Amino acid sequence: MKKLNKIFLALCVLGMSAGCALFGTPEEPNRYSDVRFENQSPIKLKVNKVEVISEFTPTFRRPNVEHLFPISIEKSARNWAHDRLEAVDFSSDKVAQFIIKDASVTEELETTDKVFESDRMVYRANLNVVIRISDPQKLSNAETEIQAWRELKIPADYDISEKEKYWNNMVRKLFDEFNVRMEKNVHQYLNMYVENSDYIQEY
Repeated sequence: MKKLNKIFLALCVLGMSAGCALFGTPEEPNRYSDVRFENQSPIKLKVNKVEVISEFTPTFRRPNVEHLFPISIEKSARNWAHDRLEAVDFSSDKVAQFIIKDASVTEELETTDKVFESDRMVYRANLNVVIRISDPQKLSNAETEIQAWRELKIPADYDISEKEKYWNNMVRKLFDEFNVRMEKNVHQYLNMYVENSDYIQEY
């Protein structure tokens, strides 16, 4: 009987160990996915290659807070270039450059004297991108530029998890606007470099 008790106890210990491995708290998954545009048709450019260049350098000091965002504006801009711009003329020496000038977010405290209102944090996201196409044979350049921004105001006492939800939504709305405006600009101002372009200028 004692031997059976020992065996039963050993099985219980093993069962508890297995239970911890199977039903323990898993690592928290990444709650915010990257902004991507893979579900949209690429803009086919009659160039040899597309270069993505970032001239933006984060300061990691307030009032700049872009480094705190769960989704990077700079990385999202790179994703846009990768997903939406495609080089299709490999026999030419024309080059398209996607240049990120600004991808910053600033933070400012907005105080109030009203009894039933709380102080707010004001966030401003800025995105400035230039697409430039160089033609070495003709010694000419053509470019278009977009400056997009979004502003967000939320209670100052929100914790970081609540802020991240709003920041995530802010970045996604910023790129919804950027995506529409930049595609329109490319077809309007760089249409001679767009394959099978049927854009007609409206006056």
